[in-house]
Amino acid sequence: MKLPKNLGSILLAVWLILYGLLRAPFLHVSFAHSDDILAVLAVVAGILLLLER
Repeated sequence: MKLPKNLGSILLAVWLILYGLLRAPFLHVSFAHSDDILAVLAVVAGILLLLER
């Protein structure tokens, strides 16, 4: 399986969308361990961006 070169940017985009949806007070969207999942996603996206993947 070959990973795309812009995987870090894709994960960053997913993180931004999820963060926006979960923090919007008018949407009331939430799920169990959402803060943990967002934290892990942010770390993985940051590492991949640093590695330029």
